[in-house]
Amino acid sequence: MNNIGIMQGRLTPPIGGRIQCFPKDDWQKEFPLAEHLGFDCIEWIYEIYGEKENPLFSKEGVFKIRQLSSQYNVGIFSICADYFMEKPFIRVSQEEVEHNISILESLMKIGRQIGANRIVIPFVDNSSINTSEEFWNVITILKRCLNIAEDNKIEIHLETSLTPIRFSDLLWHLPHPLLKVNYDSGNSASLGYDPEDEFFLYGERIGSFHVKDRLFGNGTVPLGTGNTDFASLSECINKINYKGDFILQAARGEEGDEAPWSEKNLDFVLTNFYSNRLK
Repeated sequence: MNNIGIMQGRLTPPIGGRIQCFPKDDWQKEFPLAEHLGFDCIEWIYEIYGEKENPLFSKEGVFKIRQLSSQYNVGIFSICADYFMEKPFIRVSQEEVEHNISILESLMKIGRQIGANRIVIPFVDNSSINTSEEFWNVITILKRCLNIAEDNKIEIHLETSLTPIRFSDLLWHLPHPLLKVNYDSGNSASLGYDPEDEFFLYGERIGSFHVKDRLFGNGTVPLGTGNTDFASLSECINKINYKGDFILQAARGEEGDEAPWSEKNLDFVLTNFYSNRLK
């Protein structure tokens, strides 16, 4: 059965009104909460906010993550590298590109130590690929990154706002088994993409799944209230026999109700994506 996880920070109160960020003061509390609610894993966040407090880059921190993961049987199978939204690989100097590659290499090495099998790199919003030149620059950079991924035996999963055809073209130029798609149901709905088109073009390359709902051309809303076609997605997932993780990245509920809200969202995933799937 697919693992069901939750994005780090969703089980504790938001910080400064942000829908998503590293919970620098509460990250340890999320392990017992995740176990209690029935989640299999937490997707770790690495970003500029709370960077100094993020335990990934200290031996003691890595030890603590591994200890809590084992104690509560909640895996850390992925790292969401939001850092590269704030410090993108494109529209920057070559010196900044080299720095980003070194950060990614460090994340890969650390990721393996905590049990992660993938690094999710977002090319959306501030890091969106907007021009043909940027498209080819990303391909060149990713080829270098994939060599590092090979050395560390870890996958790179791309989340992009490219059209399905353009994303398929990028993947065609990078036919590497360690390069996969992070499918974001909410972002695709916001951009007006058809799940059947997406899965037809690169369904076999989808390695991870962010579950959220968005309105067309607008922001994140509670699951089932936006334009995400969950019925169509369920059919597409079954057709490709998807075996990856589902990571809840849903809209937040009322502050202080993070646990019951997350449990409700977990039930939504079980109902919509598991009703026809067997263990």
